[in-house]
Amino acid sequence: MPINSDQGIRELLESTRTIALVGASPNPQRASHAVMHYMLDRGYRVIPVNPNEQEILGQKVYPTLKDIPEPVDMVDVFRTAEAAGPICDEAIAIGAKSIWLQLGVINEAGAQRAEAAGLKVVMDRCPAIDMPRLGMGPPNPHKPKRAAA
Repeated sequence: MPINSDQGIRELLESTRTIALVGASPNPQRASHAVMHYMLDRGYRVIPVNPNEQEILGQKVYPTLKDIPEPVDMVDVFRTAEAAGPICDEAIAIGAKSIWLQLGVINEAGAQRAEAAGLKVVMDRCPAIDMPRLGMGPPNPHKPKRAAA
């Protein structure tokens, strides 16, 4: 069962040091960019994953999870629910400790496979929202601005 308790979320975030952010974007108007910036500001090592980019926020980008040459604690997924299943399998394959599916990303089958392999799973949440809510940091100053209607 995915982690939903405040204590479980806090413990996961406190034990995580290296995050592979799948679906990272260089566009400051994208949520993945804002979350990456926020997590870097909080002292996490964030490794962007995107096959179409070379560098984001000063960090070397890797095309896939398997291309990352160092251990990863958490895989943070900014992709569709359909894409999240195979990403869960990739997270298992690289030996990640946890997988975090962002707001709106729910893939029960992928989550079950990850949990069965021993990974901690969070679904339909955002660490840049949960951290300030849990008193683990200030609100995200990098949050994309919405255009006026």
